[in-house]
Amino acid sequence: MLSKEEAQKWRDKAYALLKRAGIVITEREKKSIETADFGLGIYDKIGLGVLVYVNTKRCCAKELALLPWQICPEHRHPPISKTNLGKEETFRCRWGEAYLYVPGKKCAKPHAKIPEEKKEYFTVWHEIVLKPGIQFTLAPDTLHWFQAGPQGAVISEFSTTSVDEKDIFTDSEIQRITKVY
Repeated sequence: MLSKEEAQKWRDKAYALLKRAGIVITEREKKSIETADFGLGIYDKIGLGVLVYVNTKRCCAKELALLPWQICPEHRHPPISKTNLGKEETFRCRWGEAYLYVPGKKCAKPHAKIPEEKKEYFTVWHEIVLKPGIQFTLAPDTLHWFQAGPQGAVISEFSTTSVDEKDIFTDSEIQRITKVY
């Protein structure tokens, strides 16, 4: 849960990251940047700035803005109907560096820095380093999480339709839809 003032502060920081990455957005888009705190109240550690360009029944395009070392927590996009097997998504790094973690062989020396009180909720440790121009595609229902590097990161997400409220998080305390008071 974020106050209006906190949400605006984080929105401004997300916008600054997008601007630094050379991504041009309209004033209307700037105002629509979502500050996802996942209900944990530690946005600077676990949170995400999200700008949705389009989200239809067939496709979705977003910009994800992460502060230095900020984490998008472990989750998956499950099937939501007989015809929708879950979100397939491609992450393409535009600026900074990010570390994407997926099922597979555990990285011996991961870059990740996890808050001690949340370590048990990060279970996949195959690391993919995303730098500008590098992209990775996830199949639907794949457990994953990611963290920005020391400068922060801007990642473009291209996917099938996005139904964020259906995401399943490893940490049951997480609420995907941010409440602003």
